[in-house]
Amino acid sequence: MNNSQNVPGSVPFDEETWQQLPDFLSNLPEPVCLHIWGDESAGAAEREAARLAKVLTERFPDKLSYRLFPRRVNYPYYPVIGIMIGTAEASADLGLRIIGLPIGFQMTSLIAAIQAASFRGQTIEPLSRLKLHRMVETYGTDVAIELLTSAEDEAGAVVAKSAFGAAASTDRVRTFLIVTDFFPEAAQRYSAQYLPHVVINQRVHYNGELEEDELVRQIGLALKSGSKAGGAS
Repeated sequence: MNNSQNVPGSVPFDEETWQQLPDFLSNLPEPVCLHIWGDESAGAAEREAARLAKVLTERFPDKLSYRLFPRRVNYPYYPVIGIMIGTAEASADLGLRIIGLPIGFQMTSLIAAIQAASFRGQTIEPLSRLKLHRMVETYGTDVAIELLTSAEDEAGAVVAKSAFGAAASTDRVRTFLIVTDFFPEAAQRYSAQYLPHVVINQRVHYNGELEEDELVRQIGLALKSGSKAGGAS
């Protein structure tokens, strides 16, 4: 299922990016472990995901670690990158996933996910965190945010910061960023004609850039919609 045509020949960091990374990763309050699911022999994207994790952890050994896992039967697309809080010896799942190799602007999304995990969601505003907690407690329902984006989708990286922050701050929220360069069928499944495209609990769809407060509002709409549907059944 992987489309490897756009996979670069090396981990996609230029020298300017390497110079900027310490500003984002050197002062993380808690360590982060990258879990990589895939088969390095199956294709370039899965091989590059493993190498990306290795390169990052070698640069920031006190802050980052990684583990490699085989493919899982319930994952339709690979590679899958799980951004966990903790170390390779002991880590916890906060519900942050990147599906596909984070190339282009989505490398920024990977950094945003690492920061969100390490800061446990404090990368979004306190009011947003409070609203999210109240909503999931009120409705008692888990939230799944699917963010369809691409390497050239700068707005998708902006949405990713809020979406990953929401997941890291609230244990009933999970965020899945899907890099559609490798999986165009994912965009086709949701008839996403424009990126970024956000799907919340497979009920609420939103095209275009979402500000943080609007993302929280859309989550509320999805929870309310799900509650009405459940009451009618």
